[in-house]
Amino acid sequence: MVMKTAEFLFDFASPNAYLAHRVLPQIEARTGAKFTYTPVLLGGLFKLTGNQAPMFAFANIPNKLAYEMLELRRFIAHHKLDAFQMNPFFPVNTLLIMRAAVAAEIDGVLTQYAEAVFHHMWEAPKKMDDPSVVAEALAASGLDAHRLLARAQEHEVKAKLMANTENAAKRGAFGIPSFFVDDELYFGKNTLREIEDALTA
Repeated sequence: MVMKTAEFLFDFASPNAYLAHRVLPQIEARTGAKFTYTPVLLGGLFKLTGNQAPMFAFANIPNKLAYEMLELRRFIAHHKLDAFQMNPFFPVNTLLIMRAAVAAEIDGVLTQYAEAVFHHMWEAPKKMDDPSVVAEALAASGLDAHRLLARAQEHEVKAKLMANTENAAKRGAFGIPSFFVDDELYFGKNTLREIEDALTA
C-alpha cells in the first residue's frame, strides 16, 4: 500500500494550530502517517486571499464569536488538552518566530523548535513578538536562540517563508491550520477526523 502524504500548514499565531499540533501525534500513531510541518505566515495568507481573523470577520456577530469559543472549549475537553492557556498578548505578530521556523527547518531542528514555540505561545504564554522574550524562551528550551534569530534576518529565510505563503494560497489555503492529504485541502482542527479517514482509506 502506498502511504499518502500528510502536510500541516501552521503559524504559531493560531490557537487552533496549537491544538491541532497536540492531536497530530495521535493520528500519526494510529495511521502510520507522518505530517510534514510547513511554516506559513498567517497575516500574509490573509492578505493574499482577502480573509480576516474571526475576531474581525465576525466582530458584528456576537453569537458566532461566542460559538467559536464554545467549540474551542469542547475540543480542549474532548482531547484533554489541559495545558492550553489563552495568550494574554493575543494577537501576537509572528513574523519573527515564523521566519525563525524556516531557519529551524533549514537547520534540521524544526520539530524541536515548533514544540518549543507552541509551548511558549499557548502553554506558558509570553509576548512572542518581543525579540528579547523570544531569545530567552528559545534558549530555555535548549535551542540556539542567537543562531536562529540571526538566520531569521537572512534573505534566503525571508524568501522561503514568503514562497511557502504564496504557494499555500495557490493551492487553495485561506487560513490556519490547513492540511493536505496528498493534494486534498482540509481546513481547521475540526477536520482532523476526516483527515484520519483519508489517511486510512
